[in-house]
Order: sequence, then C-alpha cells, then structure tokens
Amino acid sequence: MHIIVAIAFILILSSLGSAFYFMMTDKGRSKRMVWSLATRVGLSISLFLFILFAHWMGWIQSTGIGIPLGR
Repeated sequence: MHIIVAIAFILILSSLGSAFYFMMTDKGRSKRMVWSLATRVGLSISLFLFILFAHWMGWIQSTGIGIPLGR
C-alpha cells in the first residue's frame, strides 16, 4: 500500500514538473502544459479515491493522530 501511494505521489510530482518545463520552453505555442496539468489533476483525484477505497476495504486504518474531538 505504501509503495502504491509513493509511486502515485512521484507520478503527480513528475507531471507537475513536466508542466513547468513545457510552460518555460513552449511559451504557449502548444497544449503540452495543459495536458500535463490535466494528467496531474487526474492522478491526484485517482489517488484520493484509491485511498478512500482502501480505507473502506480495510486495507488501511486511520492512526488517530491529532487531538481527539471529545476530550
């Protein structure tokens, strides 16, 4: 589970980096930056939904880190 999330996070960051590169090199002449950012958004949404699904299936559990609300 940790490896899947780490790989997805690396893919999201690399997509963000490629969008920055295309923004600097293309100067608005192509849509490669837009596709990179759309890919990043899609990967981020997919990762979020996968984490929700994994929690629902019981593959991951919340750790309870933080301040309890009832105390």
